Amino acid sequence: MSLRPDLGIIADHVTAGARVLDIGCGDGELMAALRDGKRCDARGLEIDAGNVAAAVARGLSVVQGDADRDLADYPDESFDYAILSQTLQTARAPDVVLDHLLRIGRRAFVSFPNFAHWRVRLSLLWGGRMPVTKLLPERWYDTPNIHHVTVDDFRAFVRERGVKVEGAWFLSRGRQTTAAGANAFAEHAVFLLSRTD
Repeated sequence: MSLRPDLGIIADHVTAGARVLDIGCGDGELMAALRDGKRCDARGLEIDAGNVAAAVARGLSVVQGDADRDLADYPDESFDYAILSQTLQTARAPDVVLDHLLRIGRRAFVSFPNFAHWRVRLSLLWGGRMPVTKLLPERWYDTPNIHHVTVDDFRAFVRERGVKVEGAWFLSRGRQTTAAGANAFAEHAVFLLSRTD
């Protein structure tokens, strides 16, 4: 089984044998790939009890918890990588969550849907309503997305906080695209971050 495209990018760039914390790990798909393919010591934090049970059934070390509350309990630099895939936009305090990622992990991967993609813009312009798409399938009132981040928003956010961007990948229709025009043409973004101090 192949990984979701953003998870595939992350898996390709995690060092073999690394200690990894996957926050919002879902059913553990990425953790299992890192464990089996790269011999990583992968741990997970997941809010949904059903996903926790599915990950544990795969033999993974996953605890139920909430990134907004529970990341403060992890010690500094306890992991080589902290991963937050498709979860940043659902956090109540994404700035605090990002601070914890960079405190807990020596590096952090963050992936998110780009709410400035041209299809989203067009839907708002012509239809006047929040878009419902394959990649953003929930309606405005039942979506877990509470912060509508764009590629340019995130670039400015990390720049203002003095966070180093070690790598950035942009996806459109599940395939990598260029950084040029990513704010309008990428459906998803993946960033590899580290502290500058």
